[in-house]
Amino acid sequence: MSGAPRLTRDDVAAVARLARIDLSDEELDRFAIQLAAVVEHAAQVASLDTASVPPTAHPLPLRNVLRDDEVRPSLPRDEVLAQAPDVEAGRFRVPRILGEAP
Repeated sequence: MSGAPRLTRDDVAAVARLARIDLSDEELDRFAIQLAAVVEHAAQVASLDTASVPPTAHPLPLRNVLRDDEVRPSLPRDEVLAQAPDVEAGRFRVPRILGEAP
C-alpha cells in the first residue's frame, strides 16, 4: 500500500464491534481486503496536490434553464370532468384521506 497503514482482520473486527455488526470469519477476511482498498484509495486522493484547484460545490458549471411563463390553451374543463369517476361542484371528487369511500 502507498503510505496507508495496513488494515488487519482485527481492525475490521474492532470496527464491526463498534458498529454492533456480527461478522463471520469469512466476512472478516473479505472485508479486511475491501476496507484496505478503500483506505488506500483515500490515501491516494489525500496525497494529491490540490493547492492550485479552487474550491467548488460542483465540478461542472450549472445554469438554470427556465422557460417563460406563457398562457397556452388547455383542455376544456367540461371535457376533463366528463372523464372523471366522480365530480362535485365542478371539481374532481376524491376519497377523504381518513378512508371515506368514493
